[in-house]
Amino acid sequence: MKTLAYTRRTVLSLSLLLAAFGTHAEVNFPTKPVNLVTAFAAGSGPDAVLRQVADKLSKLWNQPVLITNRPGGGGFIAIEATRRAAPDGYTLLQLDSEHLSALPLLYKSKGFVTLDNFDPVATLFRTPFLVAVASDSKWQNMKDLVAAAKAAPGKVSFGSWGVGSPGHLGGEELELLTQIDMTHVAYREVSQLFTSVGAGDVQWSMASIPSSQGIYKAGKLRYLAVAASKRLPQMPDVPTMAEAGGPAGFEVNSFVSLVAPKGLPADVAAKINADVQKVLADPEVKARYNTFAFETINWSPAEIRRNADIKFKTYEQLVKRKNISLD
Repeated sequence: MKTLAYTRRTVLSLSLLLAAFGTHAEVNFPTKPVNLVTAFAAGSGPDAVLRQVADKLSKLWNQPVLITNRPGGGGFIAIEATRRAAPDGYTLLQLDSEHLSALPLLYKSKGFVTLDNFDPVATLFRTPFLVAVASDSKWQNMKDLVAAAKAAPGKVSFGSWGVGSPGHLGGEELELLTQIDMTHVAYREVSQLFTSVGAGDVQWSMASIPSSQGIYKAGKLRYLAVAASKRLPQMPDVPTMAEAGGPAGFEVNSFVSLVAPKGLPADVAAKINADVQKVLADPEVKARYNTFAFETINWSPAEIRRNADIKFKTYEQLVKRKNISLD
């Protein structure tokens, strides 16, 4: 019996020792520079906050954290630049929820499913969207917009920054929820879009605060509502969708995450996720996020995947309804 007890104690001690070594190996990440590739252009909102996060991570990790911009191609330029990298955490990719959820639906001929090729690692932020019109628009609320679209099917136009973008799919969802028919106009550049909305070339669009604030502050844009259940602290006078007479369940947002080539060890993913959350709690980062109305969300890798799946189901319905494609 003494021998059996001794053996059990020995096994337990060895197990604890191995666990300690595993933990030690985990906290040693990273031991060399980390490269963050982003599908967003330099100077964009996602790029701006990624650079601040990278700077904080570099100090936390005592390793260089480098940023490489690979915009264009619907996200495929950045994806192709990273998906064959070693799944060790030293190459991470910044994508939004539409890259994760809508891209497989829009490029069916490619047979590419983003989360079959990448593992979610950490969320960076979620962006709420508002409904923007020209400052001299006769519409005062969402009830007016919907009524105008019902009175003249296909005559009301809405713009977006590209087919399959949150701005486009948000407009499609509004059509579905209110049983209206509108005309979508896709722009190549965000700045061109809001200039056109302000000039009345298109009648409305979805807008984030960082992308539309220049035109808004110039007095050429007005926000009818925020497509969310709560008002934004940064724009407290802008009503929610329900308060403005729109469909109560209509919410448009996009979340931005870091993903890694498929096969990232769970302990490395957990380490990166925890460290990103530490950085997002930094007062300087929180202040920067506040200027953009970016919301921090502390999702685990599993929660990122679950929320991407929820968006996929919504987008699948919208894409099928209009046979939307980028093939």
